[in-house]
Amino acid sequence: MARDPRIDAYIERAAPFTQPILRHVRELVHAVCPEVEESIKWGMPSFSHAGGILCGMAAFKQHASFGFWKHALVVGEGEPRDGMGSYGKMTALQDLPPDKTMLMHLRKAMQLNEAGVKSRARKAAPKPPSETPEDLAAALKNNKAAQATFAAFPPGCRREYIEWIVGARREDTRARRLAQAIEWMAEGKRRNWKYEAC
Repeated sequence: MARDPRIDAYIERAAPFTQPILRHVRELVHAVCPEVEESIKWGMPSFSHAGGILCGMAAFKQHASFGFWKHALVVGEGEPRDGMGSYGKMTALQDLPPDKTMLMHLRKAMQLNEAGVKSRARKAAPKPPSETPEDLAAALKNNKAAQATFAAFPPGCRREYIEWIVGARREDTRARRLAQAIEWMAEGKRRNWKYEAC
């Protein structure tokens, strides 16, 4: 039952109301998985088993959290993650689920790691198409080659040009970017053409 002294220090620095939560969770992890490996990952206490992250905990100004690395596979697909944790934002020991539930979840997380099960990759929601600003639309109308290139771009390439132009803080910068964009598109170039492989 090796204990990482950095986690002891983390708990001591945490807000006093979070300390009993963190200590209790840590004890449960060690009780169900004596061979667990403690470490600090992303600045927070983390627990690993069988070559993979099992769970982690954190203290914030207003709450504490505890979460499973494979949250959906452990607690269920439809269970939301709130406050970076599997059990929501906790401000007292009573906010934790019963020990019996937590021990069941910890055993399930251990079994998943031992079986080599990977977390399901989360698919990012597709971004909606960016609206073409009026000044860009007008400039494209005046340059058929640039207009044809822009129309042929996939949505991501159009978005790169639009975000670059509208991201200018000053009007003169925006005008320069707009002129440069039209020039590059007339040549059939993407916004980041300099960095693309030849």
